[in-house]
Amino acid sequence: MNEMLTEKPEVATLDPAFLNRTLFEAMLDARDRRGGKHEFIEDAEREPMTLDRLLLGASVLSGKISALSKPKERVGLLLPNSNGAAVVFFSCHAAGRVPAMLNFSSGIKNLISCCETGQIKTVFTSRRFVALGKLEDLIEALEKAVKIVWLEDVRKSISTLDKIAGLIRSKFPRRMLAKTGTVPSDPAVVLFTSGTEGVPKGVVLSHSNMLANVKQIMLTQALREDDKVFNALPMFHSFGMTAAFILPVVTGMKVFMYPSPLHYRQIPPLVREFGATVLFGTDTFAVGWGKVADPEDFATIRFIVLGAERVKSSTRELWRERFGIELYEGYGATEASPVLACNFPGTAKEGSVGKLFTAIDHRIEPVPDLKEGGRLVIHGPNVMAGYITHDRPGELQPPENGWHDTGDIVEIDEDGFVFIKGRAKRFAKLGGEMVSLVAVENHVAMAWPDNIHAVASIADKRKGEQLVLITDRVKADRSELQKWAKANGVPELHLPKKIIFIDEMPVLGTGKMDYLAIQALAEG
Repeated sequence: MNEMLTEKPEVATLDPAFLNRTLFEAMLDARDRRGGKHEFIEDAEREPMTLDRLLLGASVLSGKISALSKPKERVGLLLPNSNGAAVVFFSCHAAGRVPAMLNFSSGIKNLISCCETGQIKTVFTSRRFVALGKLEDLIEALEKAVKIVWLEDVRKSISTLDKIAGLIRSKFPRRMLAKTGTVPSDPAVVLFTSGTEGVPKGVVLSHSNMLANVKQIMLTQALREDDKVFNALPMFHSFGMTAAFILPVVTGMKVFMYPSPLHYRQIPPLVREFGATVLFGTDTFAVGWGKVADPEDFATIRFIVLGAERVKSSTRELWRERFGIELYEGYGATEASPVLACNFPGTAKEGSVGKLFTAIDHRIEPVPDLKEGGRLVIHGPNVMAGYITHDRPGELQPPENGWHDTGDIVEIDEDGFVFIKGRAKRFAKLGGEMVSLVAVENHVAMAWPDNIHAVASIADKRKGEQLVLITDRVKADRSELQKWAKANGVPELHLPKKIIFIDEMPVLGTGKMDYLAIQALAEG
C-alpha cells in the first residue's frame, strides 16, 4: 500500500484561481458579484440577512473574538443553524481564528474529548440556544473543561467605539484579512468525526479544501446560482457545513438555516414557505419529513440529495408516491470536505452513490477473504489537511502523500458508478466468509420495509462471530426472515441469529445510526 501511495495521480485539475482564496475572500467575491444588498441567508426568525450585514457583523464581532483568544487559536462553536452562527463563523475568520464545530447532540463525554483533542480552550454559545435545547447539564459539565463565552454577554459589551472600529474594518475587509496572515492552505474549520466507531477525531479542512469541494459540486451542473437551499443539517455535520452553508455563501444562492432536522412536522411547511428548490438530508430524516408532509409542501423541490447513510427502497417509494420526487443518493466523508460522489438527474443509477467527482483520483485496495470490492483510497484537492487525534492533541497529522483511506468497501462498475458495500469495520467473518453487515441490514429492510434495523456482530465460540439484529419491529420473528430469505435466494449465513427489540433506534445528531450504542445492545 505504501508503494501505491507514492504514485502521483494524473487527474483533471480544478480552477486554481477559485481555490486560491480564503473562505472570507470567497464571500467578498460573491458580494462583489451579487451586490451587498443580496439577501442570501434566512433562519427560523424569518429575518433574511444580506451579505453587507454578514460582513459588518463579522467585522464588529471579530474585535471581541480577538480579545478573547489568541491568533490561529481553535475556538469552539456550540451553536445551531442560524444567521447568528454564520456571523460568528466568519467573525472567527476575520479575527484569524479557526472555528471548531462542536456537536451538541454527541454527549458530554464526546464533547470534552473533542475539546481535548483540538486543544480548544474557549467555546462560544448562546443562553437562548442552551435553554431551548435543554442543554444546561451539558454546559455545566463542559464549563469544568473550557471557558464558556455567552454571545448575549458579548453583544452587550459591544460599545459605540467597537461598532465604529468594526464599521471601519468592514469598509476595508481585504486589508483586515491581510492582517491575519491567513492563506488558502491554512485551516478553515475543524470538524469532528461522529465517534460511531470510537473516540472522535478532529478533521482539519483548509480553505482550498472546502472551495475545491464547492467547485466540484458546481461542476456537476445539478445546482444553479438561483437555487434556494433548505438546510436542516447542522453545521457540525460536514455535509451541512460545505454543501449547505459554504456553497450558498460563496455562490450567492439563498439558503434557509433550520436548527434541527428532527422537527419533522415543522420543516415541510417551512420548505414550502421559503420556496426551496434544493433539499439536503439523510434517509432517516427524509422518512420523518415524508411521512407527515402535505404533498404541496415539496412542490418547489427539484433536487433532493441524501447522504450519510444508505437510502432504502422504501424511502424512495414513499417520496415517489407522495410527492412525485426522485431521491438522489450521494457519498462523502468528512475527510473529503465531504462530497466524493453523487447521483444527479440524467446521471444516476439506483443502488449506487453516483460517480466520483472531478479531480478525485482513487485506488481500490483488496481485502483478505473478501470476494467482491475493496477499500477505497482517495487523493484530490478536497482531501483534508489532516487529522488531530486524542492521543496527539493539537498536532496536525497530514494524510500520507495526500492519500486518504476512507475505510469504505466499494465496487465501481464499468460506467464509473460507485456502490458502497459497507465500512471495513462493519464486516463479520462467518464460517470463513466475510459478510457485510450493511448487506444483511439491506436484506432485513427488504423483508420488513416499515421498520428501522441495525445489525452487529458478536463473538461466537463455534463460528467465530454471529449476527445480532437490533430492530424497532414489535414481535420480530426470525422464522419470517427465513421464509423471505428462502424465497429471495438469500443464504442462511446472511441472517441474524439473534433479534433484540427496542422502542427507538439510537441515532446520532448527524442522522447516522449510533453503532457504538448498537454494539453495546448486541453484547449486552
